[in-house]
Amino acid sequence: MADLDDIDYSDLEAQYATHFESPLDCAVILDGAPVVGPDRADKLIGAIIKAAQTTAGLRVPKESFDMPRDEDEKSKGYIFITLPSIQEAQVFQRALHGYAFDKRHTFSVVPFSEVHHYDELEDDWVEPAVEDWAPKEHFRAWLGDPAGRDQIILFREDTAELVWNGRGGAFEVAHTREHWTDTYFQWSPFGTLLATIHGPGIALWAGPKFDRLNRFAHAEVKLVDFSPFERYMVTWSPRPIEPTFPFSDEDEGHSIAVWDTMTGALLRTFPMVGAPGAEGAEKRIVWPMFKWSPDEKYLARVTPGQQISVYEVPSMQLLGKKSVKIDGVVDFEWAPLNDKEREELDAERSGTAEKKKAGTLPRENIIAFWTPEVANQPARVTLMTLPSRTMLRSKNLFNVHDCKIHWQSNGDYLCVKVDRHTKTKKTQYCNLELFRLRDKDCPVQVIEIKDAVTAFAWEPKGERFVLITTNDPNHGQVAAGVLLKTSVAFYGFDSRKGDFLQLKTFDNKTSNTVYWSPKGRHCLIATLGSNSKFDVEFWDMDLDTEGEKIDEKDKAGSGIRLLTTVEHYGLTDIEWDPSGRYVATSASMWMNSMESGFALWDFKGAELQKASADKFKQLLWRPRPPTLLSKDDQKRVRKNLREFARQFEEQDQLDESNVSAELLALRQRLIEEWNSWRASAREYVEEERIRLGKAPKKTLAAAQESQDDLETVEEWVEEVVSETVELI
Repeated sequence: MADLDDIDYSDLEAQYATHFESPLDCAVILDGAPVVGPDRADKLIGAIIKAAQTTAGLRVPKESFDMPRDEDEKSKGYIFITLPSIQEAQVFQRALHGYAFDKRHTFSVVPFSEVHHYDELEDDWVEPAVEDWAPKEHFRAWLGDPAGRDQIILFREDTAELVWNGRGGAFEVAHTREHWTDTYFQWSPFGTLLATIHGPGIALWAGPKFDRLNRFAHAEVKLVDFSPFERYMVTWSPRPIEPTFPFSDEDEGHSIAVWDTMTGALLRTFPMVGAPGAEGAEKRIVWPMFKWSPDEKYLARVTPGQQISVYEVPSMQLLGKKSVKIDGVVDFEWAPLNDKEREELDAERSGTAEKKKAGTLPRENIIAFWTPEVANQPARVTLMTLPSRTMLRSKNLFNVHDCKIHWQSNGDYLCVKVDRHTKTKKTQYCNLELFRLRDKDCPVQVIEIKDAVTAFAWEPKGERFVLITTNDPNHGQVAAGVLLKTSVAFYGFDSRKGDFLQLKTFDNKTSNTVYWSPKGRHCLIATLGSNSKFDVEFWDMDLDTEGEKIDEKDKAGSGIRLLTTVEHYGLTDIEWDPSGRYVATSASMWMNSMESGFALWDFKGAELQKASADKFKQLLWRPRPPTLLSKDDQKRVRKNLREFARQFEEQDQLDESNVSAELLALRQRLIEEWNSWRASAREYVEEERIRLGKAPKKTLAAAQESQDDLETVEEWVEEVVSETVELI
């Protein structure tokens, strides 16, 4: 019988171990409170109790407060608060730490158990040693490439390559790493940070050598989303959060986390929400679950059917301390910024903004949301400003099946695609509700489409959009991979009539997706998700039609031309490069592609490179930040475009000549090696004939005589370049 002392009880001891909890761990110190007298002390405590109940859902009894006073019976600006448990103390601290009580007072909450750290401070201040300055790698060093090349990540098997895309699609490997990520890669909006996804969490990489910037512990994380200026990040995991560092008991069971990308700090966690009353609502994933305002000041999400919750960043407190209650709300979208607003925001962020005049209202963000038909109330689309919550415009809708909100990239126009049904609900059609936000009273134009709209896309910074429609009876009930007959329609804004007009329509298509160039003008219309057809059409919206006879009625859309149609077998993904000069198509093994690999094309549809790769997974262009050139500099470049184009053409010719020179040098070396070998072989043969007593070979002798008889003749040719006659 084994000795009982050899049995390992460590797991049971750890499971049932008791932990000492000091009563001091339940107490916190709230600093930054207003200094008040005895007559206003109760009012202040009542306000703090209300704030705790609103932000953290805690009911703190009045007896829990201990407010020290000075000789004049006035408070000292800090309060001792004792909570019933350690967990409630942690919740109270996280909810009210950094809480803006009013314009002049912001709370700072720390656990009472940390007070002893202040006793350890030295009485005499010692100036810290100044560290020697050491240059660091710039996070955006890749933008300094002399040739202005863009970068691509190619991910195949377990190998990731970061390559430069040169002229003509020539790749140059810049960085290679094995087992860099467990699942996939994702760039931040400006290409500064690269996120890799792992089982324990997410890692961020930056700099020319891609050193690790930060790690974020979020077990089994699946999805990540960055804020517009890359300062914050939202992650989601299907595995509920456990109360281990950096999470606390308050975060237990949540699935969404908000982080600071630079410091790695956890800002807040959130539980999942779904349609109210829906069974298994938490399993419905709509990403991103939180949507960032374009100025990165707010983070918002919708609770379907109830409200839109807007949180201030980085405090993560509800805007106005309460959500925006909207009965039946389904979805919303933030309005993008226009060029002027972006310039003002950049000046504000850099601290160079001009001081605003007294009485000038701060800029507000705009959201668009829609609510469905409920009882006798029609469906509605509404525009609202935040943080003032002012209603700008609303439009009633009838017989609504679904709505999709599409903002133009500058926020000048809003299209609400309304899928409608007849009274029998057997037939669907579509209306486009087009809001013009820069015009007075925000007028709305309605375009009725008799067929179902399967795709919609605005031209970036433009006034045109593309529709793909279908009247195929199989729409909505076809199996995966089956093609529908579709039509492609182009619309544009007519400034004379003040409306959007249909420019051109092309029928008998099978296309189902639209990809605009980031610079506008060019777009791709492709067929994805099919098992038999993989066409990609390259379209130019402004092709030069000089010299062609065009009817007056077709003049508005005369520049819309199909440049070419290409095919990439097994196509699953399409992505433009940031410059709009190149486009990459790829076939990923993740999408069960029949032949994985990628291809590179120019904007006209000319193939530059095509490669098949086993277990090819992902291709990602590296994004670029907005240009640093001012408006005046951009105008100067456009004005002198021919001069700059000439410089680039000369550089291209120089690059070609360098390649040609290398090729010619190689050929010359090979010829010289051949001639040298031939001469040595001739001498060897001649020596052997003489050794054997044979006469020299006639051809060799004739060649030698002709070589000896060679005579160099120089001929001077004079040519009159110009002639001038002067009369004296």
